[in-house]
Amino acid sequence: MSNIEIRNMSFSYDNHHEMIFDDVTLNINTNWRLGLIGTNGKGKTTLLRILMGELEPSGIVNHQTKFQYFPFDVDGAMIVKDVIETINIDVQEWEIERELNLLDVNLDVIDRPFSSLSNGEQTKVMLVALFLQDNVFLLIDEPTNHLDIDSRKTLANYLKMKKGFILVSHDRRLLNEVVNHVISINKSSVDLLKGNYETWAEEKLKKEKDEVVQNEKLTKDIKRLKEATKRTGEWSDRIEKSKMARGNGGEIPVDRGFVSHKASKMMKKSKSTQARQEKAMEAKKDLLLDVEVAPKLSMEPEQYHSKTLIRMKDIEISYGERVVLSDVSFDINRGECVALMGPNGSGKSSLFKLLLNEDIDYKGTLEVPESLKISYVQQDTSTLSGTLDEFVLSKGIDKTQFFTILRKLGFKRDVFEKRIEDYSQGQKKKVALAASLCSKAHLYLWDEPLNYLDVIAREQIEELIKEYQPTILLIEHDEEFINNIAQKVINL
Repeated sequence: MSNIEIRNMSFSYDNHHEMIFDDVTLNINTNWRLGLIGTNGKGKTTLLRILMGELEPSGIVNHQTKFQYFPFDVDGAMIVKDVIETINIDVQEWEIERELNLLDVNLDVIDRPFSSLSNGEQTKVMLVALFLQDNVFLLIDEPTNHLDIDSRKTLANYLKMKKGFILVSHDRRLLNEVVNHVISINKSSVDLLKGNYETWAEEKLKKEKDEVVQNEKLTKDIKRLKEATKRTGEWSDRIEKSKMARGNGGEIPVDRGFVSHKASKMMKKSKSTQARQEKAMEAKKDLLLDVEVAPKLSMEPEQYHSKTLIRMKDIEISYGERVVLSDVSFDINRGECVALMGPNGSGKSSLFKLLLNEDIDYKGTLEVPESLKISYVQQDTSTLSGTLDEFVLSKGIDKTQFFTILRKLGFKRDVFEKRIEDYSQGQKKKVALAASLCSKAHLYLWDEPLNYLDVIAREQIEELIKEYQPTILLIEHDEEFINNIAQKVINL
C-alpha cells in the first residue's frame, strides 16, 4: 500500500485564462477503487495526465506509483496474446485465460488479430492486459462506451474483484456498484469522499440544500443589517444636528456633551452593524459555488401527419452469407421514445443504416415515407473537426439556437473559439446532439447518444425527452436512462 499525495496543486493551460485546478489537496490510497466524477471539460483527463507526469502543475504531486492508462494504443495487426504480453512480459497463458473467462470473452480471441475483435472485446482484452500487472495503479477512462448492458454488468463484477484504480465514468449504476471512494471535480473545488456514487449524490444534495438555506438566511440578514446601518447613521446625523435647537426666540443652547455622547454611541452602533453586514456578505461569497445548475434544453420536433411513422415486418439484414438479424417486426408511432437494445453485434446499427436508406441487403417489409424528416446522431463523433461556424454551415442549422444549446450543455465562451478536433469526446458528443436538437425532424435516430456525456447532461436529455415527447429511436446501454424515458423497448 502506498499513497499519492497532492498538495496545493494548481494548473491552467497556457492558452487558457481560467484555472483548471486551483490549490487542490488530496491524499489517495492506491488500494482504493476510486470513481472520478465531473462534467465534460472540467479536467478529469487533465488530472489523469498530471498523475502520469504528462503535465506539470504548480504545487506538490508526490508518489512512488507506476500508472497505466486505459485505453492504450494498439497495433491492430498484432495477435491478442502478443498485445497482452507487450504490456506484461512475464504473464502466463493460464492467467490470460482466467481473466478472459471472468469477463466472458471467448478464449479463441487469444490467437486472433486485435483488429478482428469487436469494440467490446477490445475493451476487455485491454483491461485484462492492464490488470495482469503487479504493483500498478490503473487510470481507466470511460470503459463502458462500447459495452452492452450484459457486458457492463460483467465489467462491474470484474472491477469489484480488483483494487488500485481510478475509474472515469458517467454510468451511474457502474459507479454505484464498483467504487468505494469518489473524487468529484466541482465548479470551484475538488472533493474526496468515502463511498460510492449514491453516497456522493446524497452528500452533494444535502450540502447544496444546506447552502441554499444558509444563503437565504444571509441574504435576509444582509438586507436587515443594511437597513439598520442606514437607519442608525441617519439617527446619528439628526442627533448631531440637534446640538443647537432653534425656536422663535432664536438659538436655544443644549447640553452639547450629552448630545455628542449620544451621537457617538449611535455611530458606534452603526459601525458595528456595518461590520456584521460585511461579515455576512463575506460568508455568502463562499456559498453555492459548486452548485451545478442544469438549464432546460429545448427542441422543435415536427409532428408527422399520420400516427405511424415507421413500420417493419419480418426484417432480415445480412452481409453476404452472414445474417446479422432476422424476424424483426415493430412500429414506431408519433411521440414514442423507442429503445433498441441487444448485445454487441446483434444488428442495432445495421437497422439504423437501413432506416437511413444506406445500401444494405435486407428482406421483409419496410415502410418509411419519403416525406419523413430524420435527424441522425452517429455513435462515433471522434472525427468531427473544424470550427463551430463551419459546422453550423455544413448542417444548415440556426447558429444562435445551436450556440444557446451548447451554453446550456455547459460550454464556456472560450470553448467556442477552439477547433472541434481539440474538444473532449464528451464535448464532441454535445456538438452532435445540439445540432440534432436544432433540426426540425419528424424522427430522431440517436446511436448511443450518452457516450462520454456527464451525468448532468444525461439528466438534461432525460427531461428534454419527457417534456417535448419527440418521436425517437435510440440505441443506448445506460439502463437507468432507458428505464426513465422509453415507452417501448425492442430487444434484438
